[in-house]
Amino acid sequence: MNSQSLKRAPVLPTRVSGTFWGSDLVSTRDLGRPGVEAVLHLAGIMKARPADFRSTLAGKQMVMFFEKPSLRTRLTFEAGMSSLGGATFFVDQTQEPLGTREKLSDIAHNLERWVDAIVLRTFAQNTIAGMAAHASIPVINALSDLEHPCQALADYFTLQERFGDLKNIRLAYVGDGNNVAHSLLLTCACLGSKIRVATPKGYGPNTQILADAQAIAEQTGAVIEVLSDPQEAVEGVDAVYTDAWASMGQEHEAGKRAKIFPPYQMNQELVAGAAPHAVFMHCLPAHRGEEITDAVMDSERSVVFDQAESRLHVQKAILYLLLGGETRLPSRSAHA
Repeated sequence: MNSQSLKRAPVLPTRVSGTFWGSDLVSTRDLGRPGVEAVLHLAGIMKARPADFRSTLAGKQMVMFFEKPSLRTRLTFEAGMSSLGGATFFVDQTQEPLGTREKLSDIAHNLERWVDAIVLRTFAQNTIAGMAAHASIPVINALSDLEHPCQALADYFTLQERFGDLKNIRLAYVGDGNNVAHSLLLTCACLGSKIRVATPKGYGPNTQILADAQAIAEQTGAVIEVLSDPQEAVEGVDAVYTDAWASMGQEHEAGKRAKIFPPYQMNQELVAGAAPHAVFMHCLPAHRGEEITDAVMDSERSVVFDQAESRLHVQKAILYLLLGGETRLPSRSAHA
């Protein structure tokens, strides 16, 4: 982003959360095209001018309930909230799913009286949707078995920084049709971009997610292709993406999947079919030697750690928008 664009940074509408989407981020579908574009745009400004946003969420408090282990999600949310002047409380829920000890609605009605936002990393998407239905404060999906919206937004922010106009970018996702694939499909659809998803037979994306993405694509001009041949999927694309073959909670399937997924490994042979300028992506953690080889992950065309950094900037933008940060962007700091 050049200095000229920073000087002419736009004014955000009053109460942005009510303008672009509802009061929660449960699914990428909640955002729609204006919301996705708003998040990516603001993330770019926040990355370029972090000092200007240091007190924009002063006095705000966020609680995080995680049923699954985390490195990137937890630390980027905590660091992001702190850098905006807010406070974070973490509750380790890995030993007991939310709603087991007491009703989800009772938890929600307690939390809404104490804090300003709820961030959930759960197994069931219904846990996140249920919390959002009962809580009067913003609820953010930090991962469920069905969707991972913050990750996909960070991935497209990474691609935007690398290539510019996302409408001209074709992304190939190869591997399991999991939560990351779902959110990539929905984000691509919202942006009017292009995506190919290649999975083994029987491991494709959720049919409802795919139908919703295709419906959005009809409005935005996005191009969505679902294939089974990984070589066909990566042919000439600008980015190749993969994820673990067995997600958290699917460890019991790891042996079976290890026999099915090798043709979808992101290795030098597979990525050779991509465009010469193509980048290689993984949401991490990576199982090196399984879904991705060291040679690809450590390549100078790999952007896996750029993706990890992008989580910070995108989540700061989400927090700012949902928690009603200053309606006018701060003036440019001399110490950005």
